[in-house]
Amino acid sequence: MDRYELKRPVFLIGFMGAGKTSVARRLARTCGIASVDMDTYLERSAGRSVKEIFAEDGEAGFRDIETGVLRELAGKDDPLLISCGGGIVERPENRELMVEAGVVVHLRVTVDEAESRISNKESRPLFGDLEAAEALRERRMPLYEQAADHSIDTAGRSIPQIAHDVRRLLEEGGVLCPLPA
Repeated sequence: MDRYELKRPVFLIGFMGAGKTSVARRLARTCGIASVDMDTYLERSAGRSVKEIFAEDGEAGFRDIETGVLRELAGKDDPLLISCGGGIVERPENRELMVEAGVVVHLRVTVDEAESRISNKESRPLFGDLEAAEALRERRMPLYEQAADHSIDTAGRSIPQIAHDVRRLLEEGGVLCPLPA
């Protein structure tokens, strides 16, 4: 396996079910780079699930914690591949931080495709009915596009195909670089 290094943090953003976590895991495994799922990291740090945080602290409380975690992960000495929660773009300061700190890749997905990929909807506090999910996605789309350096359409594509495209973009941009053998 070829080993690579990241020159800057890479943020995978997009709506729930876009494949951010799966693509990050695939790239980490195939390139030998470090990745972190922001929601998992956040849950471990807070000692509560995202669903519990939403229930106890509301969305604003969750977003406060999320911004702190983003700042921490973006500032690591060794750049990480970070799969972000779907709502990371809600706050202007988060978008600014990602744009300034690294490279932002938007994985685009339709609500229908997202619904087919999400097995446990209970774990997604903001994925209610399809109509509400579509309204949320539509509201966030300009925010994803504003923050993104690159966008990749994920509809009807496998995780390996999407990961290949992300890898190619990062290599071409000089962000993902092979280590000497």
